[in-house]
Amino acid sequence: MCQSSSARGQLGGGSMRKRCQLRQGKVILADNHQNMLAGERTLLESMFETVFMVADEASLIEATEKLKPDLIVADLSLPVAHEINIARRLKKVFPEIKLIILSVHDEGAAVGECLVAGASGFVLKRTAVNDLVRAIETVMKGDIYMSPSVVQTSINNSGNVKAKKSDV
Repeated sequence: MCQSSSARGQLGGGSMRKRCQLRQGKVILADNHQNMLAGERTLLESMFETVFMVADEASLIEATEKLKPDLIVADLSLPVAHEINIARRLKKVFPEIKLIILSVHDEGAAVGECLVAGASGFVLKRTAVNDLVRAIETVMKGDIYMSPSVVQTSINNSGNVKAKKSDV
């Protein structure tokens, strides 16, 4: 039993979509790459009642204060004024928020920094089409999610560190 609804989720933009009983909640997508935002939105419109898009830190903070979203999906490279990265900034201002970080970086330091800051998920942009829905489902249940390729990179790097130590 679905009904059509008009959803305005981006400043100056809107779309028609189906409202189904299973869809609920609000998500904010924060990325300064418009193509990425559009792709994420298309992916998530069937999962959330409201999908709101922003492209900078100030808009993200304002939207989070006003909308009180269930989830934020933010690009790690989104410029921030007062912290080392967007994960730290968001968790400092909104400690209860569920947060998934998107990134092109799969280095352990970047992943670790986000998880220590309080992010509940870390998804590589190159695998977001395959990983983002699963990440959201996992994080919304209260668990932590990392893209499988991030986990594999971490395992490979830890093996390299051990090999280097044994060579010494």
